[in-house]
Amino acid sequence: MNRCISIISTAFLMSLLLSCAGGGNKKTKEDKRLETRSLPTVTLPSMIQDRQEAAEYMAMHYWDAFMQTGKTQEDGSGYRCDSLHVSGVPMGDFEQNLANYIYILESLPLKTAQKAVARVADMAQACETADTSSNVFETFVKMAEKYLFDPNSPLRNEDLYSPFADKLSRSTHLDEATRDRYAYVTEMCRLNEKGTKAADFRFCDKSGRMHTLHGIKAERTLLFFSNPGCQSCLEIINMLKAEPAVAQMIADGRLAVLNIYIDEDLQGWKEYMSVYPEEWYNGFDPDLVIRTDKTYNVRAIPSLYLLDSDKTVLLKDATPEKVLSQTVGA
Repeated sequence: MNRCISIISTAFLMSLLLSCAGGGNKKTKEDKRLETRSLPTVTLPSMIQDRQEAAEYMAMHYWDAFMQTGKTQEDGSGYRCDSLHVSGVPMGDFEQNLANYIYILESLPLKTAQKAVARVADMAQACETADTSSNVFETFVKMAEKYLFDPNSPLRNEDLYSPFADKLSRSTHLDEATRDRYAYVTEMCRLNEKGTKAADFRFCDKSGRMHTLHGIKAERTLLFFSNPGCQSCLEIINMLKAEPAVAQMIADGRLAVLNIYIDEDLQGWKEYMSVYPEEWYNGFDPDLVIRTDKTYNVRAIPSLYLLDSDKTVLLKDATPEKVLSQTVGA
């Protein structure tokens, strides 16, 4: 990504959830002309004291005041909407709040978080319906893709992006070709959703023996899509090799690492074999179903999935740091 985002810490998140105060200052029509402003904050109902309930409320209502006050007035007054501001809020502040919001979403059960994302998409479209001069809808579309769907985003999360893409696939503000593209994106994002059983496939090792993903027996399976010569892949390999807890879990049979190659240059893959740890499952997809069929949405290499003993998805296309933390902490 081109811009560094500082993600709020857990302690700050809890402070934010339990001490949110009411929205921005009220202005008269005269002094509101093309203003800038801070993003309005959320008021937590006094009866909410539980942190989980507070997080759920924040997820559902984080953007309410911002969306409700975004309409430009007919006489030209209203909030500044340009390349540097979205409904009056400086773009940098908006992006930081979006990163903070994603952090809140990831602390919730997936279905709860997806419901909140769908609501944001509906509100953004309502802003466009009410005032086409507002840039709220366009900005949310752009930033949701940048942060949740771009393969290079450290905050990427297809499971959170899918309800947003689904709403766009039926949006009256987009042309038919664009809606069709979002429909396909939604379908791909829903493959191997967190909490579902990962799709099975067979793979072949360097000796020509056939195996299946579901045939691997371990408390945790780390599914690692990699390519020979990929520098980022090598960094992940070295990171896993350097972690004593990972080595011990593999030795105890608690963790299996499946390093899978999904392209066609088998000679290049075999020549790279010395880089891969012998104690891993190292294989290739002989049927090329992972690339050609709707099995896994591998949009970039490397890609990491963490599965439990039943091959239920715990983490999907996650960062190496997140995977290592949850694997070692299991």
